[in-house]
Amino acid sequence: MATTRATTEDRSAVRTLLRLWPYVRPVRARLFTAAFIAVVASCTGLVIPLVLKWIVDGPVAHRDPAGVWLGALYLLLLGIAEAVLFGVRRWLVARPLSRVEAEMRASLYGRLQRLPVAFHDRWPLGQLLSRGTADLALLRLFLAFPLTYLLVNGVTIVVGVAIMLMQDWVLGLVILGPAIPVMWTCAVFERRYAEVARRAQDQVGDLTTVVEESVLGIRVIKGFGRHRSQARAFRALSVTLRGTELRKARLLATIWAVIVTLPELAIGAALVLGVVRVAGHGLSAGTLVAFLSTALALRWPVDSIGFLLAMSQEAATATERYFEVMDEEPEGAAAGSRAAGAAPVPRTAAPRERGPAIPRPAGTGTGLRFENVQFRYPDAPPDSPPLLHHIDLHIRPGESMALVGATGSGKTTLTALVPRLHEVTSGRITLDGVDISAMPREQLRAKVAVAFEEPTLFSASVGENVLMGAADGAEKADLDRALAVAQADFAHALPQGTDTRVGEQGLSLSGGQRQRLALARAVVGRPEFLVLDDPLSALDVHTEAAVEAALRQVLADTTALIVAHRPSTVLLADRVALLSNGRIAAVGTHHELLRSNAEYAHLMSGDSGDSGYSGDGDTEDSR
Repeated sequence: MATTRATTEDRSAVRTLLRLWPYVRPVRARLFTAAFIAVVASCTGLVIPLVLKWIVDGPVAHRDPAGVWLGALYLLLLGIAEAVLFGVRRWLVARPLSRVEAEMRASLYGRLQRLPVAFHDRWPLGQLLSRGTADLALLRLFLAFPLTYLLVNGVTIVVGVAIMLMQDWVLGLVILGPAIPVMWTCAVFERRYAEVARRAQDQVGDLTTVVEESVLGIRVIKGFGRHRSQARAFRALSVTLRGTELRKARLLATIWAVIVTLPELAIGAALVLGVVRVAGHGLSAGTLVAFLSTALALRWPVDSIGFLLAMSQEAATATERYFEVMDEEPEGAAAGSRAAGAAPVPRTAAPRERGPAIPRPAGTGTGLRFENVQFRYPDAPPDSPPLLHHIDLHIRPGESMALVGATGSGKTTLTALVPRLHEVTSGRITLDGVDISAMPREQLRAKVAVAFEEPTLFSASVGENVLMGAADGAEKADLDRALAVAQADFAHALPQGTDTRVGEQGLSLSGGQRQRLALARAVVGRPEFLVLDDPLSALDVHTEAAVEAALRQVLADTTALIVAHRPSTVLLADRVALLSNGRIAAVGTHHELLRSNAEYAHLMSGDSGDSGYSGDGDTEDSR
């Protein structure tokens, strides 16, 4: 499955993780306080060996029971203090890190809403879902645990080694012996683990995509009996992911073996040497006990290096994946509006209220005009011909124009240019003389309403779905009027009327019902400009006739561009434009084009599949 895959070559995990700072900054005081408390708690634990040294060389050596009990009290108090400090640290970070995760998730959702349609066309949904769920959970875990303990354990190791060297520098050098091979192993491990961690997270996204597509397409899978093939595809991806996770486990086991074994050997060597020196009266028993206690206290900070580095690398790859989406240019953003490498502002702006549509009399303004418009998809090869070129078309104010063409000729693409779902490659489109590229998108989309051929409904009530097309504060009368125009009065007969939830994708309704609700959504706001992409294709003949009768009243008060495949839909329009070979080949009334244009006559004859006209305007004989 196609998605953006970042390489781990020449990648700095630290530089990558620093991109999280804008999100962490609002809670930095709590995080720094928690880190300081954790350092104090860890260093408190290092005082315990010094108390043991005092007990062994003092009360124990002098057979002083009262001193032993006093030492035991000191140890108990130190243990309680350490536990309390760690508890306070956990309490300090819980709420702010949940806030950081929520802010990042809100920022990601906001960015996805603003990214152009071309982005969503090429990104699998599962990859986006995994970034908003699993990756953000990894980042919260990193901020809560590895980030703090890399600092805490680093300070603990430095302080502990200093204490051991002060107690006996010879034994200290023995303990430090494995330092160089351990650091080299960590450097090699970090590079290899980063690559495998990124691969695993991408594979989780692919697996999520398969699950999502299987759930949404369950009717197709069951209808064609393809559940076994889907299960095989899922199993193959699961096996691949399992192999990658096992590779991660092997790498982690390797570094853990090195990090645990070498320090243990050093402690064993220090123990033997220390016992020999104590026997020779070159070292006090209390000093040896304190030294070995300190070394054992450092086992956890040293042993944890492996999985802390592993979690940090997973967090770095999760950060990369998160910012792959956040770095995409949103709709309407100027190419250098954001500094290179800078993180976006974590707080999403409050959504602006969509202003009410301003009624205007039909026949005012200059209408909808295409002026030498060309379009090529952003990911198309640079030397490929444009899909649409030299489009010149004028829809006068209050006029309805039908757009007709063979399948694949670019009709849907042309209509998508009006609300700027895609940006024109060159040329311009104007509404009442104003270039749409100069309009704020919210203003443009308050003027232009769209009904797509494939209606999309959300897991909300019928009323909520329809009123998405209206200004804030729309009333029930607006909803009832739109349902009447779209002949969607069936909504009132649903179990809870227009408050009935339609389920994901509206699959609890028939195709015709979904299309009528989508049409109602387009007309409920009384838009100045209306773009309809074959809005009646799923309706039966009788319902289509009723919808057309009501739609004529709406079209009388708006400027409309209607993609049409059937003569009945074409007859809704005042004029017709024929799109052929990426150009507007002819413009006229339905009857004029029937008489003067052979291609149009073929398309309207009902046997256009055998007409010899293809989507690009070439005939079958010419291919």
